[in-house]
Amino acid sequence: MNVDVRPIRTAAESALAANFAAARKSLPGVDAVASLRTDAFRRFEADGLPGRRIEEWKYTDLRALMREAKPLARLPDAQAKRRALEQSALLVEARRILIVDGSFVPELSDLERLEPGLTVCSMAASLAAGDPRVVSELGKVVPTADLAVALNTAFMGDGVVIDVAPGVALARPIHLLFVNAGPEPGAVFMRSFAAIGRGARAMLVESHEGSAEFQVNTALELKIGDDAHVDHIKIASAGALHVSSLMAAVGAQARFNEFLFTTGGEVVRNQLFVRFAGEGTIAGIRGVCLLKGTQHADTTLVADHVAPGCTSREMFKSVLDGEARGVFQGKIIVRPHAQKTDAKMATHALLLSDAAEADNKPELEIHADDVQCGHGATSGDLDEDLLFYLKARGIPETEAQALLIQAFVGEAVEGIEHAGLRDTLMQEVGAWLTART
Repeated sequence: MNVDVRPIRTAAESALAANFAAARKSLPGVDAVASLRTDAFRRFEADGLPGRRIEEWKYTDLRALMREAKPLARLPDAQAKRRALEQSALLVEARRILIVDGSFVPELSDLERLEPGLTVCSMAASLAAGDPRVVSELGKVVPTADLAVALNTAFMGDGVVIDVAPGVALARPIHLLFVNAGPEPGAVFMRSFAAIGRGARAMLVESHEGSAEFQVNTALELKIGDDAHVDHIKIASAGALHVSSLMAAVGAQARFNEFLFTTGGEVVRNQLFVRFAGEGTIAGIRGVCLLKGTQHADTTLVADHVAPGCTSREMFKSVLDGEARGVFQGKIIVRPHAQKTDAKMATHALLLSDAAEADNKPELEIHADDVQCGHGATSGDLDEDLLFYLKARGIPETEAQALLIQAFVGEAVEGIEHAGLRDTLMQEVGAWLTART
């Protein structure tokens, strides 16, 4: 006799089921999208929230960490939009695209005088209209069975759709400002899609800020054409729970730079699924986490080399104070036909207190024989000899520590090509260090 044993639903899982039942008819999308939502939610119903029994989630047991599921955030009113505009600030000279409480706000976005070949529109509107370009790509840029992505697919409301035509070089970055400004904490599920055409050049900056009580599940599908040059920088500084997923497919002879910067949020999970689908691509995937108190941040990366002759460099730095916990899980996959792959991954954690914890798990999965691949992981405290050297030259201990920490994270930040953004993020590092003291 076979018995189908199902785990008891947690309060958060029950609330998510109730939220989906109440909202499914009002969520945007034609029949094909509705079917996609239903299939995604059935997968969540079968498996529940990801927890420690799933290898990729064992360090970030969402089933235990997510004690409640907040109701879906309401559409922002005029006051929320005004607060969001006041709270948010452009990090560099860029084109502002404002998303408030999960809703794209075109009237407060910089949509005038778009460069020829650039289009920016609402994801909700594209889903409602059944835009074939968007609907046909959803979930297919880099397919994944991840449960957080499945939840995003089931609940996805608004976001942005960005299209950069072949050969277009954008004069300034596009800054996507995601701001939580509603009077009542809620849950937001944002889905965005960006297609960068052959030979085009674009920089996308994502920043997430605002109320610390919101729960965020955001996903970006990024399709990069051959010979394109794309930089994507994502900054997370707020939220009770923040889960972010990037699914990026990179064409041949392209340049792709990714940078993650995390300083805020109680529980943060940044996951990246990057597929090198064309020959000769060069990519730099880097990140910095600055954590204190009881913050928990997890960076999970899968760099999938499908085509031959690609080069990727992955470097992640964590600075952990108090009882903070930093997690890095990185896997480089080299498929059988991806000969001449050159991939190296490194993760380094700096522990500033005895109670801080770093979990580093780099992996290689190689199915080709003509490759150069490697990985490494380190963790430790500040070098006492270097501290002594600086203090012996009259530098106070606090300043000496700050100099060493800035040098530690600066190695990763230097990979950002935009000089203004490099300087801004190093200023953010300085501000974090000042607040620490």
